[in-house]
Amino acid sequence: MRRGDEAGRRRIYLDETHLRGHVTGIERITLDLFAPETLAPHEVRPVTSGSLPGMIAAQQLGLPLRALRDREALFLFPGFPPGLLCAVAAARCLLYVHDTFLITRTADLSLRSRLYMSPSFALALRWCPNLFVNSRTTGEAVRALCADRARVALLRPGVRDAFGLGDLPGPAGYAAGRPLRLLAIGTIEPRKDYPAALALTAALIRAGVPAELHLVGRVGWGRHEFLDGPPPFLHRYGYVSDAELRGLAASCHLLISTSKAEGLGLPLLEVQHGGLPVVAPDEPVFREVLGASGLLIRPDQPDSAAAALLGWIAEGGLTRAIQASRANVARWNAAAAEDARRFQSFLAGDRTAYDTPESIVAPRGDA
Repeated sequence: MRRGDEAGRRRIYLDETHLRGHVTGIERITLDLFAPETLAPHEVRPVTSGSLPGMIAAQQLGLPLRALRDREALFLFPGFPPGLLCAVAAARCLLYVHDTFLITRTADLSLRSRLYMSPSFALALRWCPNLFVNSRTTGEAVRALCADRARVALLRPGVRDAFGLGDLPGPAGYAAGRPLRLLAIGTIEPRKDYPAALALTAALIRAGVPAELHLVGRVGWGRHEFLDGPPPFLHRYGYVSDAELRGLAASCHLLISTSKAEGLGLPLLEVQHGGLPVVAPDEPVFREVLGASGLLIRPDQPDSAAAALLGWIAEGGLTRAIQASRANVARWNAAAAEDARRFQSFLAGDRTAYDTPESIVAPRGDA
């Protein structure tokens, strides 16, 4: 990586062509982790689009042409994968990977993603030498798919208090006999596996505990039978503002995720600013993200998961989570700050920025 000018200041073209609608996890990471003030003192030139055709044109032609004209600049892709022609400037392309489900879970994708994004992503993992990931779990999945010569570096995002939960005393007070209110956040699409969250809620009710599932998220792609005849315990809100989500989070007792695949699961950390408990699948990414702060369950076994949740509540889990959740998000943010420091050193031309083993995911067999 060339140093650029004497001060190590680089010109960075930032692909923001995917920022056109609702702001969810991927968009928030783009806006926070790669904001111009965060990347300072480097000169950031956002590349935007107002439509899907405009996005495709920018990714497939506009950005490669910029790379040919501006041979000192870096090109940063924090959302959708770059077009194949960007490979002409492969050494100057930086690809941020949120997860690998574009390749590993194609059955859960929209038709547009299968036809456009999946092939671009699979190719980019083969030609791009500078890969950055949001968790070590994502990094290990990327390492299995990318070229051995590629660097897979950790760049965990710092998690801000996006919903203004920091002044909450913790989850809403819960008393036996009152409804247990479960909050779920995310686009309604197959990968989130909301039928499993509904099954868990129904299992709680069968166990004699009134329960409600409060679901925040727009309807995405796929067929969702539960939307045709929603159960009475399901409360849907669609896409809401951060302020509205704050009020809803303050009224709930815990956040639940039953997702079949995540690279990070940003809302799980975001709600921990408010001391909310988090219940998630017992999978590597959630063990990495939550540490000992969350309750890990098997969503495919709703009755067992409901029993585990009720036992955890009876043992004081809701109260213990207040401190554990906030301590966990502080732990995560400390690691993210160290990642950000390394990334800045890398941008400035420091060839040793990723020499330490804990900063990368090495190819198998490497020390």
